[in-house]
Amino acid sequence: MTSSLAPAESWCLQEGDAITPELTALRLLGGGSAYEAFLAFDEITYGPVVVKVVRPAEADDAETLHGLEREARALEVANHPVVVRGLRHQVDGPRPHLVLEHIEGPRLSTLIRRHGRLSEQQYVPLAIDLASALHFFRHADVCHLDIKPSNLIMGSPARMIDLSVARSAASATAIRGVIGTDAYLAPEQADPGSGGQVPGYASDVWGLGATLFHAIAGERPFRAGHRDGATPYERHPQVRDVPGPLPSGIAPEVAEIIGAALAPAPGDRPLPHEISEALEPVLARQPKARLTFKVNASPA
Repeated sequence: MTSSLAPAESWCLQEGDAITPELTALRLLGGGSAYEAFLAFDEITYGPVVVKVVRPAEADDAETLHGLEREARALEVANHPVVVRGLRHQVDGPRPHLVLEHIEGPRLSTLIRRHGRLSEQQYVPLAIDLASALHFFRHADVCHLDIKPSNLIMGSPARMIDLSVARSAASATAIRGVIGTDAYLAPEQADPGSGGQVPGYASDVWGLGATLFHAIAGERPFRAGHRDGATPYERHPQVRDVPGPLPSGIAPEVAEIIGAALAPAPGDRPLPHEISEALEPVLARQPKARLTFKVNASPA
């Protein structure tokens, strides 16, 4: 594991280096402008974990540390089987960090990139898993605000990761800048406050719809915008455009629920439990997996 970044931008940790006395770096997983993410061995849980470490140049930045605290709090309340678990965090000290459960499995974005479109047997359970998490989020008062293929680990169930921009509904409605990922932003995230529409729970339904569209079609529902565009529409075409067509042969229930999830107005989108209820009949029509083991009727 090597890093070409300057010391101010990276901790330049190698395999076997101590992140903290309890955490030993195994390999660099990636990162963003404020964090580096490492696979690490944890002496406390005595197993592999993921550690988000604030970059050296950000270690004393109040806004970055507040974001770390906010993510840790969001993980505490978003305690659902489809959401990665936060294990502990430390804001003070030389390396502020957040310790997360390590989840085995490919990201949805990786599957799409390598293998193209998902099958119905893959995307219908995924949709129901995510809808169950979004239903819980309304009870726990969590808005994820960055649901996208790269933030989903495929498995049974699927697992949602990266709550770095998650916040309460009240905090979400106060957002006036763009928060999230360009291709999966709801219109009210791309142009907050326009027409009285603000980010909230329904923004995650949009993210679910855009993610499912990508999984089913193998491409994003909207054309790419221009980062330097003069207007929100030029930067994020989903502010006004309609999504592209889904492939033929998709179950009508699936096409209808994705179209509803991508409704421009938040109030016109379905509730998460309505998504599950709409897709359960599609799941029920799928062939059942065969049991491949034999039952021993005579206990030893």
